[in-house]
Parts: sequence; C-alpha cells; structure tokens
Amino acid sequence: MWAYAEDAEWASAAGRCGPDGLIGRDAETADLRAGLARNRLVTVTGAAGAGKSALAAAAVGGAGEAGSWARVIYVRCPGGGGPVAAGALAARLAKAVLGPRDAAGRRTVGAGAVPDARPSARTTGARAKGRPALADLVTALRTAGRRPVLLLLDDADAVRTECAGLVQRLLMDVPGVRVLVTCRQALGLGEERVLRLAPLAAEAAVELFLARARATAPGFRAEGAEEAAVDRICRVLEGVPLAVELAAGQLDREPSAWALADRLERDQCWLAAPGPALHRHRSLRSAVGSAYLLCERPERAVWSRSSVFRGAFTEPTAAYLCAGAGVAPHQVSACLARLAAAGVLETLDEPGGLRPPRYRMTRAARDFGTERLHAAGEFTVAVERHVLHHRRLAEVAEHLWYAGDQRQAARLVRDNVADLTALVEYAARPDAPAAQVTAALATVADLWFWWTAHDHGEEGRAHLTRLLPRHEADDHLAARARWLAAWLNAPGDPATARAQLGQVWTAAVLAGDDALIGRVAHVQGVLAWERGDARTAADCFRQAADTVPAFAPGGPTPAVSLAALAVAQARTSPGAAGRSARRALSSPGVRDDAWATALARYARAYTDHHQGHTSRAWHRAHRALATLDTRTPLPGAPDSPDLPAVRASLRRLLADIESPRTPRAARPTVPAPRTDTPAPSRTSSRAERRLRGFT
Repeated sequence: MWAYAEDAEWASAAGRCGPDGLIGRDAETADLRAGLARNRLVTVTGAAGAGKSALAAAAVGGAGEAGSWARVIYVRCPGGGGPVAAGALAARLAKAVLGPRDAAGRRTVGAGAVPDARPSARTTGARAKGRPALADLVTALRTAGRRPVLLLLDDADAVRTECAGLVQRLLMDVPGVRVLVTCRQALGLGEERVLRLAPLAAEAAVELFLARARATAPGFRAEGAEEAAVDRICRVLEGVPLAVELAAGQLDREPSAWALADRLERDQCWLAAPGPALHRHRSLRSAVGSAYLLCERPERAVWSRSSVFRGAFTEPTAAYLCAGAGVAPHQVSACLARLAAAGVLETLDEPGGLRPPRYRMTRAARDFGTERLHAAGEFTVAVERHVLHHRRLAEVAEHLWYAGDQRQAARLVRDNVADLTALVEYAARPDAPAAQVTAALATVADLWFWWTAHDHGEEGRAHLTRLLPRHEADDHLAARARWLAAWLNAPGDPATARAQLGQVWTAAVLAGDDALIGRVAHVQGVLAWERGDARTAADCFRQAADTVPAFAPGGPTPAVSLAALAVAQARTSPGAAGRSARRALSSPGVRDDAWATALARYARAYTDHHQGHTSRAWHRAHRALATLDTRTPLPGAPDSPDLPAVRASLRRLLADIESPRTPRAARPTVPAPRTDTPAPSRTSSRAERRLRGFT
C-alpha cells in the first residue's frame, strides 16, 4: 500500500524507469534492495543528476518489492533549512502517514491510512504552537502491523541536518520503520548504510542516450559517423544520466549529432527540457545550481574560482588560486572537502595515501562555476593565477629533468597535462594579454622533453602553431620556440621545418647561443636523415655534439646527438659508430639522463648488429629494454610506459635480430619526435619509415 505526499513528483522519478528497470543500474538496484532488507536506514548519495531518485523508485517499486512493506510513504523534502524546514518536513511526513486535517483539526482517514491516536496534553500543546505532532506520527507508524513501513525521503539536501534528527527519532521510537533517503551527502547516523551512485559506464550511457533519442527523434540511427558522435557526447557528459537524457532530447533541434557534440564541448549548462515535473530535473543548470545554493559563501567562491582548472589539482594549488576576496587560505581545504562530499569534486587519490589528495571538478559543475566566475567579474584574475602557477610548474619540471629525476618530471607534467592544455587555450583567446601569450609559449618550450621523449609531438606542434603567431616579439624565446617547432615538424613537414630553422639560425648566431646553434644542427641532421643523406646527417649530428655545452638547458644533451651520430655512421664507418656510441655513454651527466642513456645503448646495440656481432647486439638490446621495463609505469597511465618510442625501437631491433628473414642492412631510427603529420610521399626503406617513430 502506497502513500504519496506529491504524486506528480514521484511520477517524475518513477517515470525514468523503463519496463526493465533503469538502464545500466542493475547492480545498484540489487545492492539497494539488499541494503533495505538488511538495514533500517539506507542513504543513496551522488552528484547532481546521477539518478538517485530514479534508483530509489526502481528499487522500491519493482515487481514484488511493494509487497515487502506494510506501507511505502514517499515524501519530497522541503527546501530551505532551520527550524521552519524541520517543521515543514515533519508536517509533510505526518500528512502522508495520517492524512490531511479536516476543518476541526482532525485527521482525515483515507484508504489504507492509519487512524490518528488519541491526543495527549503534550501533543495538544505542540499543535497549539504550530509544531507537528510527532507523537501521533510515531503511534500511527507503530500500528502498521508485522510488516515494516518504508519511508522514502527524497532530495533531503536542503534539510539534511533536520532530516537526520527526525530519522534518528523515528528509528529509536518505531522498531518497525525503515527509511530510504536520497541526498548528495550521507546523514552521518551510526546505523546508516550509504550507497554512493557513480556516473554510468560508457556503454550504459550510450544505451540510455539511444533509448531517449528514439523517443525524441524516431528517425535517428547511430551508424557510422553518428555512432562516433554519440560516443563523444556521452564521454563529454561524463555519463551523468540526467545530462545524457537532456542531450538526447536536443537531437531534433541540432543539425546533427556531431553539431550537438561540438556544442556540448563548449558548454553543458544550457541543456533543458520542459517535461519533468520537478524543477531541478528540467535543466542541468537547475540541477547543479541547487547544490550551489546550499553552499556557504566561501564554498561558492572556491567552486567558481576552481572552475578554471581542467584537470586534477591539489589543495596547495587551489589555496594559491582561490584565496583572497573573502576566502582565507586556511579555509580552502575545508571548502574542498565539503564540495567533494556534495559531489561537486571527485577525489582521485586515496585519503591518507603517500601522495597529497587531488581533486577534479565534474564537467557540469565546472561549466556552472565558470558562469558564476564571469558573473562575479573574477575570471580574468583567476586565469592570471592559473597561468602563473603552471608557468612555474613547467620550470620545476624542466629543472627535475636536468637534475636526473626524469620520471618525476614526467609525472608532474602528466598530472597537469589537462591544465597545461588549458593554459594554451587561455593564451590563445583573442583578448588574452601579451604576458599570458609569453608565459604559455615559454611553458611549451620548457616542456620540450614531454613532446619529444614522451611521444606527444603532435600535441606540442599544435600548441606552437597556435601560440607563435600571437607572440609578436622577435626575442630569444621566439627562437627557442621556432627551433622546437622545427624539430617537431621535421619528420612530417620538412619544408616548414627548414623555413623555421632559417629564422632560428640567424637569431642564435647573433645572440652567440652555442646551445641553440648546436640544436639547430641536430634538427638539420634529422632533416638530412629523412632525405636519406646519411653523410650529411652524420656531419650535422657531430657538429651538434661538439657545439652544445654539456649541461645546457632548453633541449637535448650532446649525448643524444652522439647516439644519433653512431646510428648515422653505422653503415659507412662502423668503427667510428662504435666509438661515437661509447662516447655517448661516457658523456658528462649521461648517467642522470635516462633518455640519452637508452638512446646510446640502442645505438651501440644496432652498431654491433650491423657489424655482425648478433649475439652481443641481442644481449645489449635486451638489457637496455629490461632496464626500461623494470621501471614501473607512470602513475595513472599503466598503458603509457616511460619513454615509449625508445622501447618500440629496441623491440624492433630485437625482432630484426631474431628474425633471419629481416634484412640486416635496413636502416634504423635516430632521435626525432613522432607526429601525425603525413610525410611527403617518397620511396624509402622500412627502417627509414621507422625514423618517425623514435624519440
């Protein structure tokens, strides 16, 4: 037997359940039913739009579930807070259980309702003061029979504290009552079983989108390019069910699914639909904004200012960016914890772990926070702090690389790669000041090792293509950036690389920068190798190795050029190639340069292989690869190992040695970044084509 305080609101939640239950929530539904069978209090928590109300409706209203309870009473909690909200909550619950009052103040007993208990002097006084008669409510619930009564308190965020007090009183006084609460945060009671609702998995999100799309646009078929567009839409929406359903409802208003995906990439808060009875379900902005309204002033400020982050961030970073204008630095940590509890932020690291906790803002919350940041007039200041922080971070990463802690440098960049991309996007805005453009260009130039040694050449080339035209000064920074762009363009676009080197060469000579002159020679060697001119390539690599100072920052060390020289000499001068490889391994500081060491070991193994020392070459290559494989993958990216292109080159060399059918005279690879830019069509050997894959 059911009693509803708001039939339309319950229908809004229950209507999201299909005939077979919620899409992608079978496990959660089973867990919730099992929790209700074993616990007297269960709270479903999750971020805005995660489907908490719909899950409660599916779990309680499924086939055979309603018969488990004497009564199931649904009450949507009121908004606001404090004593008024507490009284309103109890009044709604009393109305649902006891029925409405008549003109004389007596309860109207409806079908299945429980008769009102005889009023006592204490309860009469409470009524006289306008407070709900909780004693009558407790007495009524006790008369429900042997089967328990289930109270479903929906959307308890605004009255969470008041709801916790009321639920605790009912659990103490009514042994046969069980309570199911939906709230973004747990109530914090000792008997509480908490079920945290995560976003949908990728496949389930696509299934939900297609199911809603068929109702909105009956002719829509997710085939070919449209299927890829749907995958992209669900990925951008991060699997949030409400956002997925609202996006599916926009298909008939957009030219194509790709157009919808492009629009969602820019912003999500515009998603809305007139259908749901609950106001918070009618738009994504309302769903997220309901959490914003419940935040205190410092939490709102931290929310909006943190929206400039695109990826994960730490507490010290957030304190630097968010402090000021009413928010003290020591308040930021508590604000982050409360926002994480409310589902606005995701905690990426285990609490109490070795690394400090990191937070990531959900996409919908970030778009909403950006709107509030613009409205407060703080966007410019927040972006300035963001740019300055990540400029310093790039400097630290480069120092770590040259100090011998290359894995820590790569980890630092990988943890912040999303915000480094955001830094470039902020600087590429038409109204971005010149100082931000300069900081972004210097950041990209300092992270040369990430684009080259760690196989992100295409990304770095795209950043430089956006920033170089906006940097008007013809200074040393511009020369460094053009040199890096030439190196990144060399494997796929040699004409552009040569034009960029021509500009860099003049600036380097006039400035007397030996390091930059030598590195220009290294890129010229890569271009010569691409043309198949091994002798010219060897001359350029030799010049680079002799010109670049041993510990000069801003690019590869001489050992990298020596390793490339050994490879280029292997066919024409095998003895000199061996000496170049040994010289690379004995260069100053090479033991602290894992990348240069791996390249030198590869060059030595290849030289041995070319000279016919197959067994020795195999052992050298195998040991070099084993040294890299014993290094654990970078945290958070087990499928992206350290120095991936060097590993690939060593494996190809081992395959050449182990396969007698492989031509031993095939040319190997030299250090050159890999990009996706198509190379000009020309006849080349298989090993020459491998050149573009070695960094």
